Formats: sequence, structure tokens, C-alpha cells
Amino acid sequence: MRWFYDILYYFQKRGFEVCRRIAERLGIRARVVRTTFIYLTFVTLGFGFALYLFMAFWLRIKDLVYTKRTSVFDL
Repeated sequence: MRWFYDILYYFQKRGFEVCRRIAERLGIRARVVRTTFIYLTFVTLGFGFALYLFMAFWLRIKDLVYTKRTSVFDL
């Protein structure tokens, strides 16, 4: 049963990261963003989930491209 909680924790940590970053960017609570995605998914029959996956992909690409360098010599 421990492996189930490990998998659940992994998905919660990675999945909620997208909502947290969007909420920080907009200046609202992450809970509001999560419930909005849930309602949007039910209302539009999957569009909210597709939007969520697109945002997760976009944030991942952005993190890979825009890495913070500590100095000029870290190229």
C-alpha cells in the first residue's frame, strides 16, 4: 500500500505545481485555480484538462529555456 501513496504523492506534487505557478502569476489562491480547472473540465467535457496539460507543458519548456544563471561565465 506504500507504493500507492508514493505514486499519489508524486502526481499531487507535480500536478499542483502548475496551479500554484499560475496562481502566483495571477496573484490569486491556488485553490481557486484548481477548482476552476475542475469546473471547466466538467462543463466543457475535457477542454479544461487539455488546457491544464498544455499549461504544464508550456511551463516545463519555459523552465528549460529560461534557466537562471548566477554569473556571466555560466554559459
